[in-house]
Amino acid sequence: MKIRNIVFDLGGVLLNINYQLTEQAFVQLGIRNFAELYSQAEQSNLFNKLETGKIEPADFRSEIRSLSGLKLSDKQIDKAWNAMLLDMPKHRITMLKELKQSGYKLFLLSNTNEIHYNAYTKSLKEKHDIDGLEEFFNHSFFSHQIGMRKPDTETFKYVLEEAKINAAETIFIDDSIQHIKGARRANIKSYLMKDEIGWFLMKILPRK
Repeated sequence: MKIRNIVFDLGGVLLNINYQLTEQAFVQLGIRNFAELYSQAEQSNLFNKLETGKIEPADFRSEIRSLSGLKLSDKQIDKAWNAMLLDMPKHRITMLKELKQSGYKLFLLSNTNEIHYNAYTKSLKEKHDIDGLEEFFNHSFFSHQIGMRKPDTETFKYVLEEAKINAAETIFIDDSIQHIKGARRANIKSYLMKDEIGWFLMKILPRK
């Protein structure tokens, strides 16, 4: 069946990120065991709650202070938490525009949170004069807004239903294997990105 829809992950696919920078930043603040709490593959319930909107950023910061026993300011916590966020290269923005012009429906599915969302939205405005990622997609699904996250299969089923798209006509691209497995359980053709996204798409998209 013809591919009509592309669902993108954000961090590590479109937006460059480095999880180690956040780990290093929290270690420098004095939280030596941060790697045990959060990583690309696994994270504690505190971060799950933040990413599904079950706690507010203020509660998250308070919990970080409680777990660490340190009197950290909101600004210190946010700066460390946002350290992983790098840039979104202009050529990826161009790629999204070209895909949309080619007739594909584009969707974004991101495990994110209000603190990160505000940070990269601000960065896009400053660096690319873009008001937000939403303008590139037919629909954007942010975990902290929809109350569910990858790799839960129900999350992918929710996206299909809300976007009114057929799994057989859809591909999902992510850089985390656990998310790929979750999408495949929802019968979505899924690819673990290993190359620069533009080259990667050239290899997996059918020729028109």
